[in-house]
Amino acid sequence: MSKHPIRKYDAPAGGWGALKSVAKTLMDQNIAVDGARTLLRANQPDGFDCPGCAWPDRDHTSTFEFCENGAKAVAAEATKFRAGPELFAQYSVAQLRGYSDHWLEGQGRLTTPMRYDAATDHYVPVSWDEAFALIARHLNALPSPDEAIFYTSGRTSNEAAFLYQLFVREYGTNNFPDCSNMCHESSGTALKKQIGVGKGTVSLHDFELADAIFIFGQNPGTNHPRMLGELREAARRGCAIASFNPLRERGLERFADPQDKVAMLTNGSTRISSDYFQLKIGGDLAAIKGMIKHVLERDVEVTGQGGDSLLDHAFIAEHTAGFEAFAADVMAESWDVIVDESGLDEAQIRRAGELYLRSERVIACWGMGITQHKHSVATINMLVNLLLLRGNLGRPGAGACPVRGHSNVQGDRTMMIYEKPPVAFLDRLRDVFGFEPPREDGFDTVGAIEAMIDGRAKVFFGMGGNFAIATPDTEATARGLRNCALTVNVTTKLNRTHLTHGQEALILPCLGRTEIDIQAGGAQGVTVEDSMSMVHLSSGINPPASDDLLSEPAIVARLAHATLGARSRVPWLALVEDYDRIRDLIARTFDDFRDFNARVRVPGGFRLSNTARDRHWVTATGKANFVAAPVPTDNPIHRARRMHGDRPVFTLATTRSHDQYNTTVYGLDDRYRGVFGERRVLFIGAEDIAALGMRAGDWVDLESLSDDGVRRQAKRFLLVEYDIPRGCLAAYYPETNPLVPLSSYADESRTPTSKSVPVIVTPHVPDGDGATPRQRDIPAAVVR
Repeated sequence: MSKHPIRKYDAPAGGWGALKSVAKTLMDQNIAVDGARTLLRANQPDGFDCPGCAWPDRDHTSTFEFCENGAKAVAAEATKFRAGPELFAQYSVAQLRGYSDHWLEGQGRLTTPMRYDAATDHYVPVSWDEAFALIARHLNALPSPDEAIFYTSGRTSNEAAFLYQLFVREYGTNNFPDCSNMCHESSGTALKKQIGVGKGTVSLHDFELADAIFIFGQNPGTNHPRMLGELREAARRGCAIASFNPLRERGLERFADPQDKVAMLTNGSTRISSDYFQLKIGGDLAAIKGMIKHVLERDVEVTGQGGDSLLDHAFIAEHTAGFEAFAADVMAESWDVIVDESGLDEAQIRRAGELYLRSERVIACWGMGITQHKHSVATINMLVNLLLLRGNLGRPGAGACPVRGHSNVQGDRTMMIYEKPPVAFLDRLRDVFGFEPPREDGFDTVGAIEAMIDGRAKVFFGMGGNFAIATPDTEATARGLRNCALTVNVTTKLNRTHLTHGQEALILPCLGRTEIDIQAGGAQGVTVEDSMSMVHLSSGINPPASDDLLSEPAIVARLAHATLGARSRVPWLALVEDYDRIRDLIARTFDDFRDFNARVRVPGGFRLSNTARDRHWVTATGKANFVAAPVPTDNPIHRARRMHGDRPVFTLATTRSHDQYNTTVYGLDDRYRGVFGERRVLFIGAEDIAALGMRAGDWVDLESLSDDGVRRQAKRFLLVEYDIPRGCLAAYYPETNPLVPLSSYADESRTPTSKSVPVIVTPHVPDGDGATPRQRDIPAAVVR
């Protein structure tokens, strides 16, 4: 660890810092030349889709279409380092558990299918045929298919996801927990109810036309860096950009585009946010409702003086339902409650409302800072209410923009990786494939963990991801996984989930997005869907990391063939000979994918239809719905403060560092926040540090507060003074995921409340032997 882990960083997001970071990443992975060549094919018509975030590609013919964190994702996959059988022979599972997640990732690409040997506590090589036979034996021995869990991460291609859901439903269950359950489920739940489609309504072209862009609960500088290019151009042409975020984030302040020669030569940068509102964690619902209250009050004032209404009454009358009751609810809300719960003063909220009124075309963007609270669905409903007031849905330059995370998380849901499939979809599966699919809803992520803990689920199959530590309540999740008869993980790298296993366990290594996928019909490409519903091809360019890797579609097909055998009419093995055959079946199953193979071969792909964008509302009322919601004053944070009034109770938001993507830790720096070589840090305001009687640089322990009687702790965090409101804290996940109770999730969507955890802070107390809970982070080169 650096002797001085906290250092002020004054440079803008992007710029030379980003270029230096990319160069260092390529060298660290021993791919300085090959990695650079690989990056030039990222997000290109004849290349691969970035395995990082789901932000759309603007120009498929530009010199490079990747960002710093995309480069890290590509480099991690294209690394020269290998985690072969010799690694597992050298280390037992118990020994591997002692190393950090960063160290595990650093061992490189997995090369061989591995089976857990309980007698030696080592993973040992296993053939693919033996692995599939083992899984099939377990699945076919279960009394009910509902005792199996089939998890999916957002990196899975459309082709793999479609085959996966087809196999699992023919097997007999809808148990499809996925990463959406933990991140943007609140978005889909709110939007589907309110406007009839669970996706955003904007395109990149709308960003060129917007008069104002409102950004809630999102840090694009780290999580979606290519979005900064759109924000930079919008800011330069005079578009107002209002950011609502408890933390001051560099990417929302200033950005230097590495492709801008002038900016790079002059060390120049562009101011991103014209207005920055630092509200309390979870205060977004109150702030947005306050903005709406301002708009309605101003409308009464203007029309009372004989002026034209500030609302789009023609749109409201033709396209919406519930306005009158909604407006009455807003007008009845107390400004005192709005101010107290938002953390902004009335003047700030009114300024935000006035900015909305001055803007003819408005885009509202949000990320996981909105979706992971108890009241997340209501907050998103309120955001859409704001857009509806002035017709900012279904017209150029305006709309809703939930910014998804992993590269194909939206595509997986389109392919119906979903535990609650619509009846019409199940009917289509029956008609196309000749079997009766299960009709009962399956387990979501929280339900899956509960089922594994209490014995209702005995097999866990993970298609990518790092389930053990991506989920809330880490210890509870570990108990569930260890209670399984079999755990299986399809993956490219070693991670902690592989070390948190059932009685029997398999690690199945697969091809990465950057690698050439050769099947009987030749080199294959897969498809992905970005955050704005564009579907395009992705074709790997690098030789596979090992000759023993299978593609995800091939793994699913061979597993289905081994499990279902002659009782299935689907030609599983023939389908993966040529992925066009899979896409033909997708086209037969989903009307929006007509002529799939032809349309996806057009450079840039094609955009899926969006009924809300066309102002066709597939809702119970046949219109877009105004949805009223009170400002919450009795959520878990309020209750914890009432119960523990004798000590400070803080609201903790879990967040990423700049050197990670989801649970994958690329490095130990968080450059934009001034943290270097350390991950166990706690961001806290200066006044709160003083109130605790502590100093920046002290080490502390965290304990979350819940009413289930379980004590949850995370130990040894470095206090870092940061610009964040009173009573608010932030720290990295997965280190703080053990603090999130499994029972604490958003109303309606059941998304874990990872952005609003009530905690207390105490001086760090070492464990009984004087040790601290840090895992070893020995340089990977020691064992290579």
